[in-house]
Amino acid sequence: MVTVMAVLALFCADLRPAAAFHRSGRWTWGTWGEPFRGQMRPRRAVRAAKVPLPRPRPADLASKVPLPRPRPAGAPKAEPEQPAAAPAPPGKTPAAEAPPVAVPAPPSACRLALTADIAVAPSIPDIHGSNGCGGTDLVRLEAIVLPDKHKVAVVPPATLRCTMATAIADWVRTDIAPLAASLDSELAKLVSLGSYSCRTFNSIAGAHLSEHGRADALDVRGFEFADGRSFVLTDRNQPRDLREKVKHSVCARFTTVLGPDSDWYHEEHVHLDLMQRYNNYRICQWDVLDPLPAIAPLLPAPRPADAPPSQVNGKDHKRIDGK
Repeated sequence: MVTVMAVLALFCADLRPAAAFHRSGRWTWGTWGEPFRGQMRPRRAVRAAKVPLPRPRPADLASKVPLPRPRPAGAPKAEPEQPAAAPAPPGKTPAAEAPPVAVPAPPSACRLALTADIAVAPSIPDIHGSNGCGGTDLVRLEAIVLPDKHKVAVVPPATLRCTMATAIADWVRTDIAPLAASLDSELAKLVSLGSYSCRTFNSIAGAHLSEHGRADALDVRGFEFADGRSFVLTDRNQPRDLREKVKHSVCARFTTVLGPDSDWYHEEHVHLDLMQRYNNYRICQWDVLDPLPAIAPLLPAPRPADAPPSQVNGKDHKRIDGK
């Protein structure tokens, strides 16, 4: 109640002294006190600032600079313009931007070890065929260099992985060359029947990929000597002891050896590869067959008519004619 009365008294107070103050220019607050003595400074007149206005738009500007057309709804946004290339220095022509060059992989340890003193085997690009065919670190085995620098040609040249080519070269240099020396001759050629070929095992439809499809196999027909003689690995008429030595040498070096009597596909050559199997399992299927007889054996002589009946299980065997 007291607060309401105080507010009413404030609004009903005589405001004439304030009006007189504004007219006289002096602070006369009456009973409110005198915060300042003397005359108040008059306010300066506010002057209008002169702000320069933009020049009027030329009337012919619309005809000189076409306005951008509105982009249709759904149209793709325009690509921002690329900054122009810096001009070439005087006397020099700007070079065309070259495509990025693929850095070749460093040579493998096998490639570094297979030098020209061991084999003529230039590197060839990797093969990436269909159905998993192909391989990396490939070489073209053209010849094998013996320790005395004599070269044994590989006919035809074989496309192989470096590891397989190294195994073939070491086999010929270590095992076959001394074998030829025991025959008073030297090697001239290694005759092969196939190396890389993108096919299944024995070219059977639905079979697994052959090691030939991985460039990890070689089919060997035989060898030719400098004196013109030839040595075919599957020839029955070749000395049996020589064929036995070759069989033992390849079965000790390669993980797969397939020759005569392994199947019907390896009667005329010997298949060699380095296929990796569980627990280092190896396959050596090659029967060194004896020569066929020069004269076919005679058929048994016919049974005499007066011969007694033969015994079958303790009983007389009745002849077909009933006698």
